[in-house]
Amino acid sequence: MDLNQLEAFSAVMTIGSVTGAGRSLGRSQPAVSKAVQDLETELGYALFDRNGPRVTPTDKAFLLYEEVERSLVGLRTIRERALEIGRDEQQPIHVVATPALASTIAPAALKLVESQGQCLPEHIHLRSASAEQVVHSVLHRTVNLGLTSLPVAHRGLDLHWIGEAPCVAVLRADSPLADCNEITADMLRGQRLITMSNRYRLRQRIDGALGNGSALDVAIETNTSFNAIMAAHAGLGVALVEPMTALGMPITGLAVKPLAVNIPFYFGVVTPYGKPIDGVTQALITALESAARNILHGFVKRDADQHDDLL
Repeated sequence: MDLNQLEAFSAVMTIGSVTGAGRSLGRSQPAVSKAVQDLETELGYALFDRNGPRVTPTDKAFLLYEEVERSLVGLRTIRERALEIGRDEQQPIHVVATPALASTIAPAALKLVESQGQCLPEHIHLRSASAEQVVHSVLHRTVNLGLTSLPVAHRGLDLHWIGEAPCVAVLRADSPLADCNEITADMLRGQRLITMSNRYRLRQRIDGALGNGSALDVAIETNTSFNAIMAAHAGLGVALVEPMTALGMPITGLAVKPLAVNIPFYFGVVTPYGKPIDGVTQALITALESAARNILHGFVKRDADQHDDLL
């Protein structure tokens, strides 16, 4: 398989039609169709069910797509870097973070680096991804720096420091609970609860702290804190979330309340193991701590070697 085939496959997956993919790539429809057919022949299985110009991806296509996209991102990075070397340009910085961290402390830290006189590269790539995808990107060395919730005990990563801050309850400002100084477990009984679905990260600590030995009766589960917060904004219940999104992206009409029991949210700053750290990345690692302190109430910086004890 070659780059031409992979780009054609990715474009068809994204757009949903061979004609649209050709238009996006600047190729003819027959050229894109042939590239995808050649890829299917080489793989030995169909990637699309065809119905005229529109196509429906097969189950195998969805499994392949994630790998292809990761590979294309790496190839595009190589291509961009090769051109920048030729122009004697500063290397761009690539940061990948979970949505809560990508939308709050990451941009705030980049701005701090710039305001402190550090020359940021012309191109900055800031991408949000799941915690598992953040780890994958750092392990494969396609990014300079990753920000992810814990645990993150993988080999191949350098964990620089751990951030800790207490989780919060988010509810509509007109809720009777909005007048309380803090939210107790008893106050949550009978409330429709909204929180995270991943039981191997924050959700596990929320259940353990408020469930009295059994899992909470959560009515709405989601994969990002922002989704949970917006569900609370719609009046669907009380969101129990990490504090980064709730405090870093304040929304009118919502009240953010501390919980009576401390449920720590842990996140880590990671880089590829053994890879030299350039000046901009090092400045960003330092600025991330300052940004977290500015945004989070009760922020505590932990040493990386505390990872296993904390979790």
